[in-house]
Amino acid sequence: MKPTPLLLLSGLSFFGFSFGAQAQPRKMPPQPAATQVYDSVGQPAVPLGGTGKYAQFLADHQQYPPAAMQRGAQGTVKVSFIIEKTGTVNEVKVETPVAPELDAEAVRLIKSGPHWTPAKNHGLVVRQRVTVPISFVMSPGAMVVTRPGKEQPITTPAADIATSAIRTQPAVVAPDRPTQPVGGNQAFFDWIEKNQQYPALARQRKVEGKVMVAFVVQADGSLTDARVTKHLGSGLDEEALRLLKVAPKWVPAMFGGKPIKQTMVLPVLFQL
Repeated sequence: MKPTPLLLLSGLSFFGFSFGAQAQPRKMPPQPAATQVYDSVGQPAVPLGGTGKYAQFLADHQQYPPAAMQRGAQGTVKVSFIIEKTGTVNEVKVETPVAPELDAEAVRLIKSGPHWTPAKNHGLVVRQRVTVPISFVMSPGAMVVTRPGKEQPITTPAADIATSAIRTQPAVVAPDRPTQPVGGNQAFFDWIEKNQQYPALARQRKVEGKVMVAFVVQADGSLTDARVTKHLGSGLDEEALRLLKVAPKWVPAMFGGKPIKQTMVLPVLFQL
């Protein structure tokens, strides 16, 4: 008997086994729906430039509504929104309302912010819901310093970005005792008024109003990093910065029994 048929059968049997092994289906992770929104992901969405730069954007662009200031309204508005797969911000809504004007400003602030690097889950780009608290806080002791025709509040900006963006980075702390001018707010505004030099160009053009200036009160009470966040022009912006650079020291903020630096926003009023 010739062995050829047996060899052919053995070959067929081996070939069939090999083919069957190669045909086993691979288990792949389930594909998420295109519209699915994640609250928790493997790689969270991050603001372009990082959380520090994003917090600075919030601080620089926050506008405390005057009506809310007059009523002494303050608090933290929690705003949630979706970071789309393209990095754009969508479906912005208030989760924890405080006051209508503050809620509206918090939504405006988030909508005007930069794009984000979108989230990823299992290596796939996905939509993620992020929550950011926007704080509106006025210095205690003198909520609004009022003098005839003049209303000058001192405020702290929204600098406490949510830890939900990057869970390993803590939020900016709220001081146990906020910073304040030596002698109080009224004494500081009296100093501003006494040392103010009205620019000739602004006087000629009859320009008046408020220049909003952000600055940092360091742990030693010195004022640094002054920058204009709301301009008037005609030399008034430069004069506001000059005043802050030569201003007397403040009482620094305290946290855990130690002095810390704190960012502030101050309106420098110019009236003819």
